[in-house]
Amino acid sequence: MKKSIASIVAEANESGEGTLKRTLGPINLILIGVGLTLGAGLFSITGLAAANHSGPAVTLSFVIAALGCGFAALCYAEFASMIPVAGSAYTYSYATMGELFAWIIGWDLVLEYSVGCATVAISWSQYLTRFLGSLGIYLPPQLTLSPFETAKLADGSTVNGIINIPAALVVVLMTTILIRGTKGSAIVNGIIVFLKVGVVLIFIALGWQYIDPANYHPYIPENTGTFGQFGWSGILRGAGLVFFVFIGFDAVAASAQETKNPGRDLPIGIIGSLLVCTVLFGLFGHVMTGLANYKEFANSGAPVAIAIEKTPYGWLSQAIILAILIGYTSVILIDLMAQSRMFYSISKDGLLPKMFSDVHSKFKTPWKSNIILCIFIALFAAFVPMNVVGEMTSIGTLLAFLMVCVGILILRKTDPDAKRPFRVPWVPLIPILGILTCVAMMVFLPADTWIRLVVWLAIGLAIYFFYGKKNSKLREG
Repeated sequence: MKKSIASIVAEANESGEGTLKRTLGPINLILIGVGLTLGAGLFSITGLAAANHSGPAVTLSFVIAALGCGFAALCYAEFASMIPVAGSAYTYSYATMGELFAWIIGWDLVLEYSVGCATVAISWSQYLTRFLGSLGIYLPPQLTLSPFETAKLADGSTVNGIINIPAALVVVLMTTILIRGTKGSAIVNGIIVFLKVGVVLIFIALGWQYIDPANYHPYIPENTGTFGQFGWSGILRGAGLVFFVFIGFDAVAASAQETKNPGRDLPIGIIGSLLVCTVLFGLFGHVMTGLANYKEFANSGAPVAIAIEKTPYGWLSQAIILAILIGYTSVILIDLMAQSRMFYSISKDGLLPKMFSDVHSKFKTPWKSNIILCIFIALFAAFVPMNVVGEMTSIGTLLAFLMVCVGILILRKTDPDAKRPFRVPWVPLIPILGILTCVAMMVFLPADTWIRLVVWLAIGLAIYFFYGKKNSKLREG
C-alpha cells in the first residue's frame, strides 16, 4: 500500500501538540550536511582507502563517489521539496513504492545511523585517550575499552577492558543537547563545523607546499591480482568504501519537518553541503597522499597525523587530533538527530510504537525516542568493539540512494502534475545514472558486507510482519 503525497504533506503542515518546531534555515541545513559528512570518513577512511585499494588515486575514488552522490542528491532535492516531512528516503519510498519498501529503507537507515553513531563514539573515545595522553593524563584502559578488547601496559602486562565510559558519555551528552531543541543543536553544530573546516583548510594550505611529487607515482598502482586491490577495481572499491561519508545530505532531508521554508531551503542544503564536502575531500586527499606514501597509511587509524609528520609543523598533529574529536562530536550529534527523526516518522505511521513519536511539550523534540536511542547506542558503544562494523554503513547508504533514484522515475510516471518546487533536470537520464553508479559501487563491496545486510534486513522484515503491518495506520484507514 502506498501513502498519498497529499496526506503526507497534510501531516507535515499540522501544528500544535505532537509536532516538530520549524527553526532551520538554508545555512543551518548546509552546516548539518557538512557536519555529518566532514568527520570520521575524512580523518580515517581516506587513509584506509588509499593504503588498501586506491593508492594516490583515492582522489578519483572520492570523485566517483561524489558523482554518484550528485545524481542521488538531485533526486533527494526534488523529493524533499515535494514532501517536506521528517524521514527522508523512508517517506519518499512510502509515497512511490509502498509500505513494505518504505519499511525496508527505514530499517536500513536505522542501521546506518545507530550502529554508525556507536562506532564513531568508540573512535572518539580512542582519540580522546590519545589526546589526553599527550598532555600527561592517562585514563585506565579498563575504563576506555570494551570487555572484548585488550591493552598492553607500560610494564608489558596485558589487561582486559571492562567498559568504554568516554564513548557512552559522549552519546549521553549529545543526546542531552539534542533533547533541548533542534535550534540549539544546530547552533552547537554550526560552531563545531566552522572549527573543523578551519583545521582542514589549515592542513591543506600548510601541507600543499611540502607535497613530494614522487608520492604520486604510480598514481594508479598496478592491480595485485586480487580484485579490489589497486588498479581501476581498487579505485571503485575505494569509492564504495568512502561512499558512506556522503550521507550528510540524507540527514538534511531528515530535517525537513523542522525547516522554515522546505521547498526552497532543502535543495539548497542538500546540494550545497555536497558541493562543499566534495571540494574539501578532493583537496584533502590530494595533499595527504602527496605528503606521505600511501603504503604508510596501512592499518593506521590516524593517517593525517602520519602526513603531518612530513612537514615542519609537528604541533599541527595535536591540533588535527583535536579537530577529529570535534568532528566526531558533531557526527554523533547529527546521527542521533537523524535517527530519532527517522523513528518519529515510522512511529507516526504506526509501524513502531507511539512512544517514538511523542514530542516534548516544551522543547518540541521527540525526547522519548532520543532517550531510548541514547540507552541503546551508549550500551553498544560501551560494551562492543569498533571492528564489528565495516563497509556496512556504505552498502546501506547506497541502497537508500538507489531507492530514491528509482522513486523519482516512478513518481514522474504516476504523478507527473504534482507540484515540484525543485525538479531534477534531464529525467530519466539523471536518475538512471544515479542507479547505475550506486549499483556499481555496491557490486564492488566485499561479499561479507552483503551477508550482513541480508541478515539485518531479515530481522527488520520479522519486526514488520509481526508488529508493523498489524498496526499500520494506513492499513487501518
